[in-house]
Amino acid sequence: MIGIDLSGKLALTTASSKGIGFGVARVLAKAGADVILLSRSEENLRKARERIKAEADVEVNYIVADLTKREDLERTVRELENIGEPEVFFFSTGGPKPGYFMEMSMDDWENAVKLLLYPAVYLTRALVPAMERKGFGRIVYSTSVAIKEPIPNIALSNVVRISMAGLVRTLAKELGSKGITVNGIMPGIIRTDRMIGLAKDRAKREGKTVEEALQEYAKPIPLGRLGEPEEIGYLVAFLASDLGSYINGAMIPVDGGRLNSVF
Repeated sequence: MIGIDLSGKLALTTASSKGIGFGVARVLAKAGADVILLSRSEENLRKARERIKAEADVEVNYIVADLTKREDLERTVRELENIGEPEVFFFSTGGPKPGYFMEMSMDDWENAVKLLLYPAVYLTRALVPAMERKGFGRIVYSTSVAIKEPIPNIALSNVVRISMAGLVRTLAKELGSKGITVNGIMPGIIRTDRMIGLAKDRAKREGKTVEEALQEYAKPIPLGRLGEPEEIGYLVAFLASDLGSYINGAMIPVDGGRLNSVF
């Protein structure tokens, strides 16, 4: 039987104390990879580390860092020198400020780039040399289905996240010959703390239960339910393994069939 074995690999996962990032780190660890968690909250990182250690016999380190701060990115690279050289890099962040195009200030646009694009570029530049030297690397960026079909009221995300698709295709061509694959994942509606928060908000406004609000979010999804963070992790683990070695430059939706576009 074919299985995914990431033993001996070291994976860096961002925004990984909760949500999608945690789900990915959890699956990678269960597949045998040592993991490095990165997030702003040391308390949440400690809890995440304890949960993963209870489930998998792997090394779990963490780095406290705010991806929007250049000094934190620089410190992250320095701390990695004491931990190891990741062969697997999963990049994820939270979403930028919601709102329509004309409601956004230029500061909002600058902050969105600092959150969604700049840290991905910075950390990738820092990690690639070791991957090149080893002749092996797996880079996976988490984006959003919004880059295929823009979603109302999230102009910043619609516009800035699409740059990640350009990054994926560019790096796939530049790094593929060096044994490094680069792919993107487009999550749909995933059951995260942020999603639960939105459902609570909607439930209060519409006089519904939280579960009823979640069901409303699930209605446009052919599978009839929200995705789980670990379901993003399963795909990342596959792409990180030898089984995914011929997938390069792809942008893959994980949305339960919600997207309407053919291409």
